[in-house]
Amino acid sequence: MKKLSVVIPCYRSEATLDTVVDEVIRSLETRATEYEYEIVLVNDGSPDRSWEVIERLVEKNSHVLGINLAKNFGQHSAILAGFNYCTGDYVVAMDDDGQTPADELYTLVDKLETGYDVVYAQYDKMRQRFYRRWGSDFTRRMSDYMFDVHGQSFYTGSYFVARRFIIEEIIRYRNCFPYLGGLVLRTTRNIGYVTIKHRERMQGKSGYTLRRLVSLWVNGFTAFSVKPLEISAYIGVTMAILAFIYAILIVIRRLFIPSLAAVIPYGWSSLTAIVLFIGGLVLVNMGLMGEYLGRIYMCINNSPQYVIKSVISQKEPEKEKPRKD
Repeated sequence: MKKLSVVIPCYRSEATLDTVVDEVIRSLETRATEYEYEIVLVNDGSPDRSWEVIERLVEKNSHVLGINLAKNFGQHSAILAGFNYCTGDYVVAMDDDGQTPADELYTLVDKLETGYDVVYAQYDKMRQRFYRRWGSDFTRRMSDYMFDVHGQSFYTGSYFVARRFIIEEIIRYRNCFPYLGGLVLRTTRNIGYVTIKHRERMQGKSGYTLRRLVSLWVNGFTAFSVKPLEISAYIGVTMAILAFIYAILIVIRRLFIPSLAAVIPYGWSSLTAIVLFIGGLVLVNMGLMGEYLGRIYMCINNSPQYVIKSVISQKEPEKEKPRKD
């Protein structure tokens, strides 16, 4: 009998977690003769009483394991913490807000059984703010470019199921800037999709502010590719060519159209505009290189992906898997 692990990162989910876990259990129990299961709840430094809810759920059900992180490390780090403790042959990741329908869980699993390594849920209609919808599309296009995806475009989201060997490869990544979409795409291209309905949030609002989304995009840009540096080089070469052409035009105008040169005054304003424009490009490129250097510095200093404060389970929980360097 195969085993399913469901990993749910929890942040400000005090009011929704009971309902979400109940629905997950009901869905899993419909095929309990085919699959064993476990549910791993990771409290990502939530400021509300989410950990107390997790403790109560662990007491009620022997299939539930709770992990309490020392502070908020972000959704992707919390999922990786859960991956390090789950033991299933297939591992499902989903949200804690009820927007990812647990009753569709086996739809993803059945698609995985047809031969895919990873199966993502796609939504018929995204029930999110416009910048989240735009951000999802931007992230997809970014991933296609960063990982040289040609032809079929790959979508990566927060609701997916993966085979054990994919999870084992993902948790080998120990750097402090995890990006799950990149970790999946650098491991496999054998990815399937199922279309499901995206629900409204049960309560509250998303923990992903615009600032956090921008931070996630920057992380995706710089975590697994040097193409941003290539883009920076292309922009620099293009600007140098344009500047060279403009210099030639100035010389030609001075030599062959002196009357036009006399009519059009040359002042400090145009020169200042050019200097500011080129200077801005230089600063952007320097900032990009600084971002890479900063990440290298953080990784060299072994800044952690997450810090686990406590792990609770009715059974003796397995220890975190050792590093595979």
